[in-house]
Amino acid sequence: MKKRVVIKIGTSTLTAGTKRILYSKIEDIACQIEKVNASFDVVIVTSGAIAAARQYVEIDGFCKNIESKQAMASIGQPKLMRIYDEIFSRFGLKISQCLMTYRDFENETSRENTRNTINKLLEYGYVPVVNENDTVAVEEIVLGDNDKLSALVALAISADLLVLASDIDGLFDSNPKINNRARLIKNVSNISDVYTCADSNKSEQGTGGMLSKFQAAQLCMESGIEMWIVNGGYNNFFIDALDGRICYTQFKI
Repeated sequence: MKKRVVIKIGTSTLTAGTKRILYSKIEDIACQIEKVNASFDVVIVTSGAIAAARQYVEIDGFCKNIESKQAMASIGQPKLMRIYDEIFSRFGLKISQCLMTYRDFENETSRENTRNTINKLLEYGYVPVVNENDTVAVEEIVLGDNDKLSALVALAISADLLVLASDIDGLFDSNPKINNRARLIKNVSNISDVYTCADSNKSEQGTGGMLSKFQAAQLCMESGIEMWIVNGGYNNFFIDALDGRICYTQFKI
């Protein structure tokens, strides 16, 4: 029986610190999914709609407030999905779009409908690509970069594993961007033991910090779902993490 994995791709991973979506990174993701397709059902939770819009819209000050960011997300979302569709199809992968908000998980009927839809898509051999519906919700625009949303998706479909692909190797005992002696924490079984390691630093393109990842980990661990923080900037990051060829942080009771 296939295991279920939710892979969350942050904006910083999709852009590698630039203001443009890197087609090569989406190719890397598609290639990995094609390779593990026999063993894993994969659900993608993606950020990057605003970054996708920036490739087509150049208006000074257009993203200075929430309403403008929502408009940019609306412009960029179909373009982002077109990129995913074009690239994934080259690897024989079929995708579907699922736009969600936190409220979809608060109501039992909505949660059940979400679960049934994703289950059926996986049964039909599709890769569900999930993003927040930024037209009606702003939580991930303001803070989180889909970290919490990916955890809620993992809980809804009873995933075995949630992988947060970020721009950092994992959780460190201090901020590695300002302390070159910071040590990677490879295993976490009790979040309260490492909560002081969380900080509010965010990537330039994304909105997620370590605190939002802790919140996602808390949700997963309470439901017995394993979670990893992996550096998505590495090519083959998921397969290499599976095979122990790169270091990452594992949250598991």
